[in-house]
Amino acid sequence: MRVKICGITNYQDAIQAIDAGADALGFVFYRESPRYITPSDAKKIIDKLPPFIGRVGLFVNEGIDTIDTISKYCDLTLCQIHFDVDEEALDMIGSKAMPVIRAKEAKDVLQYQERYRLVDAYCEEYGGSGKRLNLEWFKGVDCSKIILAGGLTPENLQELKSYGFYGVDVSSGVEKIKGRKDYEKVSKFIKNAKSL
Repeated sequence: MRVKICGITNYQDAIQAIDAGADALGFVFYRESPRYITPSDAKKIIDKLPPFIGRVGLFVNEGIDTIDTISKYCDLTLCQIHFDVDEEALDMIGSKAMPVIRAKEAKDVLQYQERYRLVDAYCEEYGGSGKRLNLEWFKGVDCSKIILAGGLTPENLQELKSYGFYGVDVSSGVEKIKGRKDYEKVSKFIKNAKSL
């Protein structure tokens, strides 16, 4: 199982997550988030990262030109689109783009079935609420292109074992305080996810 540690705000958290086995790091380019990072600060971290690590930018209500500009500047491998877009808009983004489904009900998880997508619990504010999704919604669904987010912790990952998710995404579930990771929680989360 692939693991993304999201809400990276400093180099120490980034390198510790990589050392613990993270496949990708997430950088939040949404000013309202407590985990917001400026593109220039993200670039400083990204420039020091080892190769083969995914660098994901999280965008909320941004235009395609802005997304493309930040993506090129920061050398992102993926743009995570946290607002409602259609397939055509996703294809217009110059970098590889992944839609985020903020699921309110079971049928929501069936959107974008041909694409890799992140599924999170719906909340009014963007960028993670720490709320859990109802796993019943995924029964009988092909989860091989779904990255699950929302309320995940090292302790509850075992519940995902039978679903075959492509990956998991965590931010608040491995933090000391908002914007700062807890290395022990990060290590335990990644170890538990990789053993599923």
